[in-house]
Amino acid sequence: MSEAKTRRAETDTSLPAAVTVGSAAIAVRLRQAILDGKYADGERLPAERDLARHFEASRSTVREALRRLEENHLVTRRVGSGTFVNHRPALDQSDIAEMTSPIELIEVRLAIEPQMARLVVVNATQRDLERMGEALKRVESCGDDREHFSRADEQFHLMLAECTRNPMMVWLYRQINDVRSHALWDGMKDKILTATRIVEYNRQHRELYEALCSRDVDAAVRIIAAHLDKARCDLLGADVP
Repeated sequence: MSEAKTRRAETDTSLPAAVTVGSAAIAVRLRQAILDGKYADGERLPAERDLARHFEASRSTVREALRRLEENHLVTRRVGSGTFVNHRPALDQSDIAEMTSPIELIEVRLAIEPQMARLVVVNATQRDLERMGEALKRVESCGDDREHFSRADEQFHLMLAECTRNPMMVWLYRQINDVRSHALWDGMKDKILTATRIVEYNRQHRELYEALCSRDVDAAVRIIAAHLDKARCDLLGADVP
């Protein structure tokens, strides 16, 4: 079967119900088909003549509908090639967690947490630092309990984000913690969080806290970078998927 015939056959199941409508209504129906995933990102839509036949409309009406979709950045029209979908559905939280490896997450944290430390030095109030001190005590009190340490560690680093007084930074770090709570991470705890490493991580936590209280931005950035680099090296030394 030729490509053109194949696309016409697919049109029957991929496109919404055919009715006699104007360009705006056709655009709405095509938009919904794209958002529903009936056409994947980068896939070519049926030719204008096939769409016109399907919707019982003129080719000029279909062309206007496609123009509307292009204005909304849902398709890209290429002269001589056709109209291609330009939409990738947003991933939900579970999809992101499934796709992100522990090493990739550490790389993201290395990109943002040093900047968080800079902002804390500049923006944190005395009460912010007191709250961070309370979070530090909680993470230090976990002993070698891997589960409790992991949760307290998440909260300590979230407190670092909150002390930046930047709402976007707090939101972003909550997404990071959501990924850290995924089952993939649970499987890594027994390999990574040894008693010796927990002691070392907490030593670095306290050094970071003291640097922030002293408003020593250079020391704070150096310590958080070293802390995350150690976590990265520990992950690399484990059997990371």
